[in-house]
Amino acid sequence: MTARLTLLVAALLASLVLVSGCATFPDQGAREWRPKAEGEGELGGPPELAPTEEPPSSGPAPPQQPGAQPPPGPCEDPDPQVVAACLGPVGAVAVLPPGDRALVAERRTGRVLQVRKGADPAPVATVPVDPATGISGLVLSPGYAEDRLVYVLAGTPSGGQVLRIAPGEPPKPVLTGLPNGGGALAVDGSALVVATGAGAGPLAGAVLRIDTLGRPAPGNPDPASPVLARGLAAPGGVCVDPAARTTWVTDRTPGRDVLYRVSPGRLGAPAWTWPDRPGVAGCTVLPGTLVVAQRTAGALFVLTPGQDGTFTGDPMPVLQGVYGSIGPVAVAPDGLLWLGTVNRDGAAPGRTDDRVVRIQPPAGGGESAA
Repeated sequence: MTARLTLLVAALLASLVLVSGCATFPDQGAREWRPKAEGEGELGGPPELAPTEEPPSSGPAPPQQPGAQPPPGPCEDPDPQVVAACLGPVGAVAVLPPGDRALVAERRTGRVLQVRKGADPAPVATVPVDPATGISGLVLSPGYAEDRLVYVLAGTPSGGQVLRIAPGEPPKPVLTGLPNGGGALAVDGSALVVATGAGAGPLAGAVLRIDTLGRPAPGNPDPASPVLARGLAAPGGVCVDPAARTTWVTDRTPGRDVLYRVSPGRLGAPAWTWPDRPGVAGCTVLPGTLVVAQRTAGALFVLTPGQDGTFTGDPMPVLQGVYGSIGPVAVAPDGLLWLGTVNRDGAAPGRTDDRVVRIQPPAGGGESAA
């Protein structure tokens, strides 16, 4: 009996060894499991991409500049003020509260990424773009704290559009029929402000004010029209001073770069001009200060608006040549400035271009030079 029991136990153990050696488990090695990000940052983690969007990438998109290759291995920039690097040319930046992270749009790829110091860029959405124009504007909804909506201005295969991005949904157009040549986007109270370039159609070469559904905003000269003012050629940036209730727009005209203080109707004489055409781009407003990014000059230009429509102090470029060509600029809730570079639009990008940078705001001012 004992011998028989011993043989039975031995046979059973051999069977268990054989079964365990051949065992398989569902999905083992078939896909990578990633923990769900919950409650991370102001967006509650990157929204899930809709099925029609591109799948998330494990890192920044490869640069689009012909002949320029990304650096091998991890992308690390030695400058402590660089938040993200090795991106495509940055079309727009929108800082998230409280100010330690931002949404960044790659102009040519149409990707919207959430960036934060010390973390890989996290994909949020992808906008179908015409790479020749791509994304040129990105803002948080006026009611972002409640609705978590984001708006972009983009040149798409079907023309220029303002689109709304909601978590987990594909981008949806709210205003179409814009010229497909770039522009700029800002928020004014509960309205969106859109600057469009010259071209065909009734919304070309204009400053538009619309609500978040794309309808004309209250206060426009014609209540049935989104047009606030006309007369733009190739706008680079639009920004609003909520304290002074003033809207500024930068523009690149054939003979000079200019800065307009927007008034309803037809844009009048520029508030400031740059005969050397430094490539004015994005702008932002700090308390008592107006900052204009310059692509060609690779600088920020700082002015101090006065009470009478002129400027005071000594207008000056700062950061000249430090980060190369600067496109968008935005102010964070904590008062710091966020910049995006566009060096891969040029012939000689740096090893870690393009970059998003967070800096202390510069000081400066200016007298009128219209």
